[in-house]
Amino acid sequence: MGRRGGRGLYVGRRAAALLAALLLALLAALLALAALYGRCRQEAPPPPPPASPAGPGRGRGPGPGPAAAAAPPGPAAAAGLGRRLPRHLVPLHYDLELWPQVRPGQAGPFAFSGQVNITVRCRQDTDAAVLHSSGLRSRGAAAVRGPLPEPGAAVEVAGLRQEAAGEVAVLELRGRLRAGRRYVLQLGFQGRLEEDLDGLFLTRYTDQGRSRYVFGLGRRQLKMDLVALPDFGAGAMENWGLMTFQESSLMFLPSDKFTSRKAMIAIMVSHELGHQWFGNLVTMNWWNDLWLNEGLASYFEYLGATFVESKISLDKIFYDRVVQPVLREDNEIGVRSLSESEDKIKGSFSLMSLFDSITYNKGASITWMLSGFLTQKLFIRALTLYLKEFSFSNANQDDLWTHIQMVIDAQDEVQLPAPVKQIMDSWTCQNGFPVLTLNLTTGTISQEQFLNKKNEKSTDSYNNTWIIPISWMRNGSSQPLMWLDKSSKVFPEMQVSESEYDWILLNVNLSGYYRVNYDQLNLKRLARLLENDPKAIPAVSRFQLIDDVFALTQFGYIQIETALELTKYLAREDELFVWNVVLLNLVPENLESTLKNYEVYPLLKKYLLKRMLPIYHYYAGFIHQNVDALEGDYFAQVYLEKLFATACWLGLQDCLNLSSELYAKWMDNPEYEIPFLIRRTVCCYGVAVGSDKEWNFAWEMYNHTDSTKEDKDILLSAMSCAKESWLLYRYLQYGLSDTLFSSSCTSVIILYVVTKDIGHRIAWEFVTENWPLLSERYGKELLHDVLKVMGRYVNTDVQIQELQVFYNATLEEDERVATTLLLEFTKFENMERRELLSKVASWLQKNVDD
Repeated sequence: MGRRGGRGLYVGRRAAALLAALLLALLAALLALAALYGRCRQEAPPPPPPASPAGPGRGRGPGPGPAAAAAPPGPAAAAGLGRRLPRHLVPLHYDLELWPQVRPGQAGPFAFSGQVNITVRCRQDTDAAVLHSSGLRSRGAAAVRGPLPEPGAAVEVAGLRQEAAGEVAVLELRGRLRAGRRYVLQLGFQGRLEEDLDGLFLTRYTDQGRSRYVFGLGRRQLKMDLVALPDFGAGAMENWGLMTFQESSLMFLPSDKFTSRKAMIAIMVSHELGHQWFGNLVTMNWWNDLWLNEGLASYFEYLGATFVESKISLDKIFYDRVVQPVLREDNEIGVRSLSESEDKIKGSFSLMSLFDSITYNKGASITWMLSGFLTQKLFIRALTLYLKEFSFSNANQDDLWTHIQMVIDAQDEVQLPAPVKQIMDSWTCQNGFPVLTLNLTTGTISQEQFLNKKNEKSTDSYNNTWIIPISWMRNGSSQPLMWLDKSSKVFPEMQVSESEYDWILLNVNLSGYYRVNYDQLNLKRLARLLENDPKAIPAVSRFQLIDDVFALTQFGYIQIETALELTKYLAREDELFVWNVVLLNLVPENLESTLKNYEVYPLLKKYLLKRMLPIYHYYAGFIHQNVDALEGDYFAQVYLEKLFATACWLGLQDCLNLSSELYAKWMDNPEYEIPFLIRRTVCCYGVAVGSDKEWNFAWEMYNHTDSTKEDKDILLSAMSCAKESWLLYRYLQYGLSDTLFSSSCTSVIILYVVTKDIGHRIAWEFVTENWPLLSERYGKELLHDVLKVMGRYVNTDVQIQELQVFYNATLEEDERVATTLLLEFTKFENMERRELLSKVASWLQKNVDD
């Protein structure tokens, strides 16, 4: 466990032992890659690739010193260079010293100064050097020593100028640096030491009432240190030899018995360890291939974490946390490809926008698929060759494809339908992903880009084709891998008989990055199979099947009734992560209060509760008798809350009684801890089924000095669950008080209230009555947030019109344009929702008693 000390945070021996185990675990997963980490080169091999961008971690850019060196033939050519440095000088080694100028008791502002010596190799004669430099000023005289190893040799410096727009410094010389020779650039610099979590930054924390400072930088030994910082701009950063983390991303208390927190720390640490190879040892050539850093590290983070925490199922957690979320995002028009063209990234493209789900999750998903059809043995062999070839230099995705192809060509065990580059470029260089449609009668599989068929603009807009690996099973038996390398293809092996027990499942255990659309014949057979023997389909494939059919419904490929047919079996479903995807689709969190206003609610209540009771009672037994027995159940810790919250929302008396009982125990003894797995639900329904006594206790505990940030948020939400209107109105009035709450809490309180069953109207009246005060005190940004969310909870066109009238009376003309568009979209959503819920209600009416 890490300890707080007078000079900051550091990792103690017990925590170091845990982290060492995590390191060893990832090394074991990477197999032969481990040997590469200890190998160091004196110089980069001639002729080296261009200078590498600093290896970014989760949202972090390069540090404070000049980040790289290169130069054009003359100083005039430095103008308009953009983000990329010229390739005439290549850095071989950095000696960097930093002097933060902070004294005890100093209030600020703070500064730092530094000195850097950069050994470079000249590839082409030049009389200037260009270096990355952001927020720095020159300090002292710059010098250039060399050519090396001539003693006393030097090139006179004419001047050093800063170009703030390009974030570069240009070192102009009176002589020329000669191709093939080595030189040392010597520069001094200084800058502001800010608390902005950028570059060399300062972060403060309180230790026994005294303010302490920590510097967020550490660049000199080839050993692995892991440091927790009280405040950090990202989850972690993979600096070579010194990985830095937010406290919550690294610190694990031995008293915390549950797997989920340990798993998240293991995942984060494994990710940064993965970067020691993918990002640090080998850096992508340019930002367009950022996925070679982040996607590969995101893939290996799960191998490392599940190796350490063996109770977690790798395929389940990978699909749940990586593949399914990005499939939900990677289907809109305009979403970029995984590997963009270099020219596009050189332009006005925002580099920080590349640190997104496409880079991380799609990159990891494509890697998962690649490892699957290559086999892990060949994949690791290819990665080993790739890392050896490009150690301490740069590579692009074509370099990776080349080394995989070399391994494929050297064996005859795995046969591919096309060159590796052709296969993989279809996944990395095209937008989106495919949906496969299977016709069981003919055995035909066709592919098309998965787009919203309800959107006329998206229809026939793309003609993309992927080379798709298809893992499949027939009647429970795994079949040889097939490939779809054209828009449509007949597979005679997939033609089925007339027997209702003859069925086919594609993309088994989600080995490929695509969705599957079955014909009605196969869907009926799969639905029947699930009702008779759900375990005949692997758990991940059940998750995938349900996720696919609801996504296909949402995007206009199939009707909602088809998706609902696959939920009939749920009384026999014992996997929480499968139940979670069902509930996310049937009871979306942002529609809970809306659903209660429609006739679908009593039907959904009867239909769902009948199927939820077995799994609910199974876990309720642990809550009643021995919650610690769930300490190894990762998905219980992550998703049990949604199951219990839905059960209480549906009015299950046992759930309401349990919430009331546990909340009463807490009221009787404030030291009692409600099981954290269902704490938010218990607090909400403890207040909901109670009176002002329960509400006042929540208020008291919110103001308790020992309450954590997480506890406070749970209680802020719980106080909005009251069923008495006067309590909600009083709560909103409390939110106006600048002595009871900070201004940031006011909008949170309004938003929590507006999402509750009886809270929408109360919140609406409160906002309209207090608009002048809210507008004056909190500004328009807060109010825009409130109005945007409030628009989501209007249920009728009359309410939308009422909202429009209010907008017109209170907002400026330019603001009304955006809100009018939002309301028009809300009208369209309401119309679609009414139509959808009518179909759901009709289906439930026919099937509720099955």
